[in-house]
Amino acid sequence: MEATAAKALIDQGIDEIERVIVGKRDIIRLTITTFLANGHVLFEDVPGVGKTTLAQTLAKVFAGSYHRIQFTPDLLPGDITGVSIYNRHANSFEFQQGPIFATFVLADEINRATPRTQSALLEAMGERKVTLDGTTYPLDGNFFVLATQNPSDYEGTYPLPEAQMDRFLMRLSIGYPDKPAELAMLNLADQSATPPTAHEVITAEQVRELKEQVQKVRFADSLLDYLLSITTATRQDQRIRLGVSPRGSLALAAAARAYALTQGRGFVLAEDIQRLTPLVLGHRLILQPGIQLTSDQVLADLLQQIPVPLTR
Repeated sequence: MEATAAKALIDQGIDEIERVIVGKRDIIRLTITTFLANGHVLFEDVPGVGKTTLAQTLAKVFAGSYHRIQFTPDLLPGDITGVSIYNRHANSFEFQQGPIFATFVLADEINRATPRTQSALLEAMGERKVTLDGTTYPLDGNFFVLATQNPSDYEGTYPLPEAQMDRFLMRLSIGYPDKPAELAMLNLADQSATPPTAHEVITAEQVRELKEQVQKVRFADSLLDYLLSITTATRQDQRIRLGVSPRGSLALAAAARAYALTQGRGFVLAEDIQRLTPLVLGHRLILQPGIQLTSDQVLADLLQQIPVPLTR
């Protein structure tokens, strides 16, 4: 599949999702970018802006199974991964799969669960498998977690540990719709008692082809050096207590390749790296106490200081 054909197919998927999610084309593209890069996405947002609907619609358009896990303080790890139940007739234990066994998994309000339960996702997100009682169970080959996180000042929230934050390739925010988009939503609600639904556009086989094409996107040596200059700068900046790990560098490179493909290109540009840097690296930084800046502001400052290579 050529890059132009891949973009056309991805745009068809975005168009179909936009029938349901109005006015968020850029966020939809970035979510698909994360999916094609074999990553996971964390949505940090206020309730009611369409995160659940986006996850459901994405599963329909990309022909995948879908499960939603509502994270609550009493949720246990086995409620996510599954449990072994004794079968009296067979005189043996049988594994009952949990809701994590799906293509698209919505981890809703992930920071309302205890850290112990949050950690149940770590192996699944990192290795796409679940181990229980010494037996390993593989997850779907296109396993994709879309987690939502309420703002940390909301009542009853637990901060996500650094190790789990690092498992998310991107942190995104859908945000409130602009006035024209919200007006269009109201008009759709008035015109029909049945809300619009999306249909399958991209098959599992086409997803495989798209992911293979992502791996073929060219990354010039000068741009790899530019990317490493950015991640290295986060480890040396005095305002940052914990910089980006090598996993973060790999994540940014994978995201840049996938994003370039969604733009119809078979090569990465410096603009791709700059566009994705705050989305991929922002949640991986821990700033020094007392710094009156956000991680995104610090990254923007670093991007201004690092020379951009002239070649692709």
